This record gives sequence, C-alpha cells and structure tokens, in this order.
Amino acid sequence: MNLRQLELLRAVIRCETTVGAARELGLSQPAVSNAIRHLEDQLGFALFERINNRLFPTQEARALYQDSEPIFAMHTALEARVQDLRDNRAGRIRILATPPLGYGPIPVALQRFLARKTKVRISFDVLRLEDVAEKVELGVSELGFVLGIGEHPALRVEPVYEGRMVCVVHRDHPLASRSAITPADLRGEPFIALERGTRLGTAVRRAFEAAGEPFHLAVEVRYCHTACVLAASGIGIAVVDPFSPGGSGRPDLAVIPFEPETAVRAYVVSSRSRPLSRLASEFLREVRLALSEAAERLA
Repeated sequence: MNLRQLELLRAVIRCETTVGAARELGLSQPAVSNAIRHLEDQLGFALFERINNRLFPTQEARALYQDSEPIFAMHTALEARVQDLRDNRAGRIRILATPPLGYGPIPVALQRFLARKTKVRISFDVLRLEDVAEKVELGVSELGFVLGIGEHPALRVEPVYEGRMVCVVHRDHPLASRSAITPADLRGEPFIALERGTRLGTAVRRAFEAAGEPFHLAVEVRYCHTACVLAASGIGIAVVDPFSPGGSGRPDLAVIPFEPETAVRAYVVSSRSRPLSRLASEFLREVRLALSEAAERLA
C-alpha cells in the first residue's frame, strides 16, 4: 500500500462516494472506483460496504484512516514548511557582532526583521573582533558585524558604515558644552584610553600624535562600551566609536565630536567559500538601513 492509495482511500471515506472523491482529487470516477477495487484485492479484505450508492468504510478502513492521520499531518506541515522557505519566511540565521554594533544598530535591525519574519530563529552573540572573524571563517556564524577590520584571506569584508570617533564625558563636566574637543583640550584631564594594540586604540593615539599632544592615560579598557560607562560615572573622558554612547544606556553621558576627525568604519564579514542565504541577505539589507538611519542621527 503506497501513499497515493492511502490518499484515495481517505478521500472516499471523507466524501462517502467515488464521485465526490474523484472531484476532490481531480480524477475520473471510474479511476477512483478501479483504484479502490484494486486496493481491496491487494489487501485481501473489503474496505467499504456499498449501500444506496454510498460507500460506508469498514472497521478495517477506519483503522487505516486513523493510523494514516499522522502521516498526512506531517505531509501538510512539510508543505507549509516548503512554502515558508519559498517565501523566505522561515529558517535560522547565526549572527555575531563586536560590542559597538552588537549593542547599538544590530538590535534595531533585529527588531524590524523579526517583526516581519515571525518564524525565523536568530542565534546572536557579542564577541571580540578576533572571535567574530574566527567563527565566521569556521562557518559557526553566517554574518559578523565589526569595526575596523583589515583584509582577511578567508572572509568577504564589505563596508557598511563610515563615521568619526567622538568624545564622551559626564554631562556635568565643563567640557560637556563644547562643540568639539581636541587632544589639547584633554591636557591634564583623566583620560580613559582604549587598549593599546586595538585598531581604535591605535587610531586615538595617532590623533594625539598628529596634534602634537602627549598621550597620558588614567585607565585603559578594551571596549568602548566600558569606556562610556566609566565616563558616565565621572571617572574621566574617553574617545570612542559613535555607536557605543547610545548603546551604553547612560543618559548622563555627553557626546561631543572629536577633532582631528578620526575615521571609524563598520564592516560586515562573511565566508568567501559559502554564499549568503536569502535570509542572511535580507537581514543584511535591514542592518544597512539601520546604519544609514544611525548615520543621519549622528550627523
């Protein structure tokens, strides 16, 4: 007994006539009648009692109908799954980001994306740049969003945003009212520096060097988010990427442009050896939109 025969049997039981079953299945009435007779011969027992042109299923036929219910329920679910995949409504994406993007624009893009794609499941984590690059290269994650990455032999690296570094300080600090802050303005101020050797930390040190100002630090941190929390606590002043102040959730933080203008760029990284899925490509478009809106606000 195959699935097509089961489908015929179930249709006849539901419709109680071969005419109704033929109409439902898009077949001729003789074809349905012949198929039922052939099935009965094959099984060796009757499936229907014929009374006044109607077919009444035997106990054996009812048992087959009930036992086959899970099979056809699974088939219906599979068809719905295929339709979801065809319409790009279901699936799973694995995403990673470094803290400035992971606590800022990416959640905005996620909220919008999931509002439209209610059946999509997201795996999301915030890691160091080196870990993001490694996991995308290994295929653990499909997309990574990072600041300040260089060329990578195994990764496709595409720019998604370009902006400038900003200065953050407690809003009650005398420098909080400035329209811009330079390294000279920070002379004698307790400075919260980004870790030496990181791309952003190096960029800030070079800005001081270009301005001819000595670089003295009071605290050194790895993440811009940490620098924002410390600055909001009144510990000192920091120069960070433009996303971290908004992601720190500290309303007592003043954000001022830093001069000389120090560029900061955001990139999306993906594997060179694997094409992006349709869902990942659509999510990337949502991230680009969120970054574009963020750029307008920051400007």
